[in-house]
Amino acid sequence: MNYLVLLNATADAATDAQAAQSGANWGSMIGMIAIYAVIIFAMWFFFMRPQKKEQKRVKEMLNSMDVGDCVLTTSGFYGIIIDISDDTVIVEFGNNRNCRIPMDKSAISKVEKAEGSGAESK
Repeated sequence: MNYLVLLNATADAATDAQAAQSGANWGSMIGMIAIYAVIIFAMWFFFMRPQKKEQKRVKEMLNSMDVGDCVLTTSGFYGIIIDISDDTVIVEFGNNRNCRIPMDKSAISKVEKAEGSGAESK
């Protein structure tokens, strides 16, 4: 008879251990999901957010271009803007004033305001 009581007590202890382990598994799974959420947020904060800020800055720079501004192209050439349309600009290169090249606004990497304009950047 003692053997049956001992066997029954062992079975109850095993069931309690499985229930406790199952609860611990849920707790560790929630902790793991929380860690992944923190990692994803950190990646967004350190990679995506600065990229969006840079895109906004470039868009504002391209929208503020005026005729007569000195620009630096992505290929490293300096020129003066002589005409602006929606997506393109015509840039004049060199001293002889005969080299006028139309290019996309996206090919402009830096804009320096003309010295005579009131909107000089400091």
